[in-house]
Amino acid sequence: MKTDTFRPFNTTLEQEQTLKILRETVAGADDGELFLERRCSEAVVFDDGRVKTASYDASEGFGLRAVCGETTGYAHSTEISESAIRRASETARLAVGDGGGTLAEAPRATNTRLYTDKNPVAGTEFTVKIDTLAEIDAFARALDPRVVQVSATLAASIQEVFILRPEGTLISDTRPMTRLNVSVIVEENGRRESGGHGGGGRTLLSGLIAPEHWQSVAREALRIALVNLEAVPAPAGQMDVVLGAGWPGILLHEAVGHGLEGDFNRKGTSAFAGLMGKQVAAKGVTILDDGTIPDRRGSISVDDEGTPSGKNTLIEDGVLVGYMQDRQNARLMGVKATGNGRRESYAHAPMPRMTNTYMLGGDTAPEDIVAGLKDGIYAVGFGGGQVDITNGKFVFSCTEAYLVKDGKVGAPVKGATLIGDGATAMNQIRAIGNDMALDPGVGNCGKAGQWVPVGVGQPTLMIGGLTIGGSAT
Repeated sequence: MKTDTFRPFNTTLEQEQTLKILRETVAGADDGELFLERRCSEAVVFDDGRVKTASYDASEGFGLRAVCGETTGYAHSTEISESAIRRASETARLAVGDGGGTLAEAPRATNTRLYTDKNPVAGTEFTVKIDTLAEIDAFARALDPRVVQVSATLAASIQEVFILRPEGTLISDTRPMTRLNVSVIVEENGRRESGGHGGGGRTLLSGLIAPEHWQSVAREALRIALVNLEAVPAPAGQMDVVLGAGWPGILLHEAVGHGLEGDFNRKGTSAFAGLMGKQVAAKGVTILDDGTIPDRRGSISVDDEGTPSGKNTLIEDGVLVGYMQDRQNARLMGVKATGNGRRESYAHAPMPRMTNTYMLGGDTAPEDIVAGLKDGIYAVGFGGGQVDITNGKFVFSCTEAYLVKDGKVGAPVKGATLIGDGATAMNQIRAIGNDMALDPGVGNCGKAGQWVPVGVGQPTLMIGGLTIGGSAT
């Protein structure tokens, strides 16, 4: 009998035989799949007037999963062959035991494609990448005599995935990713400060290496560096804070987003556990996780279990109305999967993760929000942050922030950190701007040792009573 050869990544796997092994693996289980992945990535760093590093990485492999109740059996390999999958099956089967489960309903089919399937690594000649980075370096240095160092990075990758389901469904997705970053160091009177800017998304490199784009990125990096050159030590204490639109939504991502992932709530470890239908934020606060925005860094046509991505409302007018779910946690909680089952690579099992998480805008002009700040901080740029999801407590460092007194924006400050907890911060939102914006495409999210690209966004917000860590006054 002739067999069907589906040949993912030019292997000789026969779909009929592979499917037979998969079905044997998940017999008596609740769910499972074979996840195949091929990825290549390239990064070029131009630093101090020359190419500092140029790297190219390629990998491929598979992950085989069997899920029974709360238990997951997972095995992976870099060798994509029938014999390797059969060996992996023996390991994954250990989670099933005596079985008794009923295979979960397959994810619905979709033909949606939210981004190009072209390869951005191969789409632009290597010499063009080098020449563009050299032009960025020269341009940034010529902008201001105080520039003493420039670093520019171009990165591109392509990820191809096949997901074979036990009912016979074969789902595929091709995911590009590109990014340009520019960092500038300036010096004046012996003082040095830095500034950086950049971004990207699921696009080709052509838009990022267009002169009108990289010139604006370089100018913004320089602007931030010059602002920091004038910065004074940040005050310390409790005060009201205005957050700018766009990237400051990373605070929302950390302080609230992680706490709304299904696994933390099913296990009761989230500060939001058991609060479905309750008021958890100020009136007017509506927060979504949306993986369906074309070309965005956090978007996915389908998640890593084959579920189409969704536009999911998490908090509506301050009321908790939804969690982000993968298939396992959705089944155990008696709800539908939301398209948030994500994994870093074939070597990792999926779990509930954010995509693009943002707050909808309100009806107040951003300048009026700043004008209403009597004594506080106006924070428009953030660096690193961390959160304890069990209590929502967070700490964030500001990369660009200003003193505000009686509604007037004053001197920039350095060394400011925002300290608080997500539930209190969300209930202390006093004004919501009409300028909702998404970040430029720079987000990475870590959870349980796995990293995935994400997006964030928000309008200008005023939050009352945050603790500012800075210099004691």
